[in-house]
Amino acid sequence: MIPKQVTIHEVGPRDGLQNIAPLIATQDKVDFINRLSQTGLTHIEVTSFVSPEWIPQLADAKAVMDTITKHPGITYSALVPNQVGLDNALGSNPDKIAFFTAASDAFTQKNLNCTIADSVHIIRKLIPAVKEQAKPIRAYISCIHTCPYTGSISPQVVAQLAKTLYEAGCQEIALGDTTGTATPHDVEAIITEVTEYVPLSSITMHFHDTYGMAVANLYHALTLGISQFDTAIGGLGGCPYARGATGNMATEDAVYLLNGLGIEHPINLPALIETSRWFTQLHGLKNQAKLSAIGNQTDD
Repeated sequence: MIPKQVTIHEVGPRDGLQNIAPLIATQDKVDFINRLSQTGLTHIEVTSFVSPEWIPQLADAKAVMDTITKHPGITYSALVPNQVGLDNALGSNPDKIAFFTAASDAFTQKNLNCTIADSVHIIRKLIPAVKEQAKPIRAYISCIHTCPYTGSISPQVVAQLAKTLYEAGCQEIALGDTTGTATPHDVEAIITEVTEYVPLSSITMHFHDTYGMAVANLYHALTLGISQFDTAIGGLGGCPYARGATGNMATEDAVYLLNGLGIEHPINLPALIETSRWFTQLHGLKNQAKLSAIGNQTDD
């Protein structure tokens, strides 16, 4: 079942930065994305058009999206929470729009100030405007395993929500282990349920590494046929509404694994490592990728 080709969606510029308190200069973000565009990545989530009161780090979303140098063959996406966010995002012409909800009402209330049902209703209302511009649509489902407020989440709940979003017109469903608590056994249970309603080719897995399970979870998802993954360079990330959860699966670690398995992808690992070192050192950020161990490796 392991796919011959895998697509990595780099979420560092958005998910990787949203939980960082010291504000990063807009030009540094632009330089960061421009450097990422030189590494062979084909999908980069640039920013989120959210209220600056909620996520101050991303208050410059429009400036970043309008200033980056877009390369042919790379999809530059933006996350939006509501009509205002969508209108602002479409004004900057991202290649793809991402919506988000969660498999927990408590988390959705914290993150979006509404229930799951309300968030789905909002997404349904926004989909036609995106389709009018012929842009692909992604839907994130956060907390696929554990809610930081209410505990365990049933795979059946995740599957029914994925079914609803897919049937509503979201071509890509990103399943996020926001708290980083899932194990390979849990990942299998979730994917098994979701694939009753959503094709494998439309599923992206998004792993956080709170308990060091991200690499193991990614590998197990590969064995189940998943071929799309979200990762963040340097293992950056975290969620403002999931205290204690650490960063995302590091892009460098994911690419190193793919190389070892002989799985095809276009990413240049040394270039990725160089960009990761530059950005994390520039801003004094902890780099969770194993750079000292793989820094001299090549893509061969």
